[in-house]
Amino acid sequence: MKKYIFSFLIITLLASCSDYQLLEKNPNLPTSVPSSIILRNVLSGLNEGAWDDNMRFNQFYCSNYAYYDTNEYNWQSASLQYTSLKNVVKMEEEAVKSGAKALNPYSALGKFLRAYSYVNMTLRVGDLPVKDALQGLSVDKPKYDSQKEVFIQALKWLDDANNDLASLITTGDRTLDGDIYYGNNLKLWQKAVNTFRLRVLIHLSKKADDADLKVKQDFANVLSNPTKYPLMTDLSESLQYVWSVNNKYPRNPDNLGNNATRENMSKTYMDLLKGYKDPRVFVVAEPAEAQLAKGLKATDFDAYVGASSGEDLADMSTKAGRGEYSFQSRKRYYSSYTGENTFVVGYPELCFNVAEAINRGWVSGNAQDWYERGVKASMSFYGIADATAYLAQTSVKYAGNNATGLTQILNQKYIAFFQNSGYEAYFNWRRTGVPTFLVGPGTGNGTKIPLRFQYPLSELSTNADNVKAAISSQFGGSDDINSAIWLIK
Repeated sequence: MKKYIFSFLIITLLASCSDYQLLEKNPNLPTSVPSSIILRNVLSGLNEGAWDDNMRFNQFYCSNYAYYDTNEYNWQSASLQYTSLKNVVKMEEEAVKSGAKALNPYSALGKFLRAYSYVNMTLRVGDLPVKDALQGLSVDKPKYDSQKEVFIQALKWLDDANNDLASLITTGDRTLDGDIYYGNNLKLWQKAVNTFRLRVLIHLSKKADDADLKVKQDFANVLSNPTKYPLMTDLSESLQYVWSVNNKYPRNPDNLGNNATRENMSKTYMDLLKGYKDPRVFVVAEPAEAQLAKGLKATDFDAYVGASSGEDLADMSTKAGRGEYSFQSRKRYYSSYTGENTFVVGYPELCFNVAEAINRGWVSGNAQDWYERGVKASMSFYGIADATAYLAQTSVKYAGNNATGLTQILNQKYIAFFQNSGYEAYFNWRRTGVPTFLVGPGTGNGTKIPLRFQYPLSELSTNADNVKAAISSQFGGSDDINSAIWLIK
């Protein structure tokens, strides 16, 4: 009898467990997500926005109202993209689960997205986990790889992505969906991959002679093999985010009363435009009211005045209130919800990167031609059809493959980055010192521009030993925002 009761209890418990396993599944929650939906979400995250912290730290504009923001560079923890990278892994898994071959458009773009995210992250902090990362529970405390190793891996991913896309284009694979940038066009994606690759190589300019990285050789190989490594050919092929009424441009009619006059243009940016007598200033900014009161016209370059990012915030606020500084063009930036497209990787940048490589002697070619292409493309973005007179000015005309010519290229690239491409303007300043960023009491941090962000606090709490080892090997044990990363040493 006892045996019978015991057996009955076991059967009952097993049945209960089975019932529980069935009951715990929520039929209203999906057990898988289409790769296209994951891709759309990840691609949306590539857009770093406009008129935000990035652009203030790029010294394109200033906040003159402390309630919203200051202009201080008291940077803390970086925001890293490992969650997005986990989504990339899931996207690849779901593509195969749904019947795709091992080589498919999602796996090819997955390699680009890995490279893009890792480059973005390492430019912020330095060393990062790569080999041990994204392994799930099997490696919960990943070791850090050096920044050099991060770049080597990123360049390999980009090369693999290019080759994979070429194969898919040849076979006519059209299974991609969810692409918010190129409408699932793999040929345009291949151009974006290789254009981004040249950006990565330019970031490595201080390591151009490294035998492992082969920066000069890689750049020349891409540029001299357009069939194997196609690049963007005009502005329309830029990897650019298009705003919509459902996802509004950051400056629009809804926030006109909040920040239109609580932000003013930066002297760093405005003085470059004025010095070059650049007509883009008339498009992006408004003349300072105080200058108009003196009798200047809206067509006078001297009517446009930017504030130094280093100015004391209270002083800036007072002067802005008196009309001494130019505001962003309310006609351009507050008249619609869709605004202007925001580059992730733009064609003008490509032109300036090629011009820089030629100027530095990495590759042969006509630097002036590429320089002028970049200027014309940027002008076109602002609706300026003819740049002939502008390019003929002594200050703008390419000075040749020398230091002056290089500064011209870098200044024009900075101008073209306005409200585009995330922190790229800052990263290029950090690498080259061009243009001169302004400092003072308003920028904080002991009137220094930081050279990096700190590692996230979450990493210090969950992977302390490894992140501390990385901090020790790079910066002598101090996670200091003013310490130079390997890339710029």
